[in-house]
Amino acid sequence: QVQLVESGGGSVQAGGSLTLTCTASGDTGKIDYMAWFRQAPGKEREGVAGINTRGRAYVAVPVQGRFTISQDNAKNTVFLQMNSLNPEDTANYVCAAGRGLLRSNLAGAPIGSDYAVWGQGTQVTVSS
Repeated sequence: QVQLVESGGGSVQAGGSLTLTCTASGDTGKIDYMAWFRQAPGKEREGVAGINTRGRAYVAVPVQGRFTISQDNAKNTVFLQMNSLNPEDTANYVCAAGRGLLRSNLAGAPIGSDYAVWGQGTQVTVSS
């Protein structure tokens, strides 16, 4: 089995930056791609960014230009660097992993149904 653990969440003022980390353990050889999702109270979960083991990456339109996804395959780790944060970015950010071919929707967002393993999430709060 695969386990995912996120870290790096916290509170930051608008305009600030934060970097999230997701580390996979267990049967990591069965992971072909990983992604970040987020969910705010009263809103549906939305895809943020995804990346496969070859480094192909997609970033959702609402955060393009501000968020960057990257990876360290040797350490089974993915990162989400978030710049120019605003209060609308406040959410629980969750890491996920899947097998097969990485896909995105037409807006560049990862598709939740493609992911079988999910982490516990890390909270990001942006104040104005």
